[in-house]
Amino acid sequence: MKNTPTLVTCKDITGNSYQVNVEDLSFRPAVYGVIIKDKKILLSKQWDGYDFPGGGIELGEPTENALIREVKEETGLNVKMGKILHCEHSFFKLPYKGNFVHSIHMYYECEVIGGELSTAFLDEQEKQYAGQPEWVELSKIDEIKVYSSGDVDKILASYL
Repeated sequence: MKNTPTLVTCKDITGNSYQVNVEDLSFRPAVYGVIIKDKKILLSKQWDGYDFPGGGIELGEPTENALIREVKEETGLNVKMGKILHCEHSFFKLPYKGNFVHSIHMYYECEVIGGELSTAFLDEQEKQYAGQPEWVELSKIDEIKVYSSGDVDKILASYL
């Protein structure tokens, strides 16, 4: 017995909802780094808020390589992948391409092993909305806008 819906609800960055046929979705697994030091979390500056550094896994790319690459691109830092903290699905509209995706988001604890905070590795598209990554007090996480479609409380459960 097949239990797959034919329509799903996707949200965009501003919270608008769209009913989308499943066959119109792209599959885009993604990895995100959770970097915590001295009761602060490193977040990527995006639009008027923040997100966990990370993004889509390229076809054929191992998960660990994608995490290391994505964190480097968005923060300038080299990281070592730690344990998985949280995993969930998400249906959303990509803000810069406009296509709808079904994603599995995986959040990993990361340890900084080198590099410097930088925007030098952002691609041209990312430079339109992303800025210098920032260390944010963990105690202030509920006071800032976080664009992650993931459940921040679940992702950070072992830290809050």
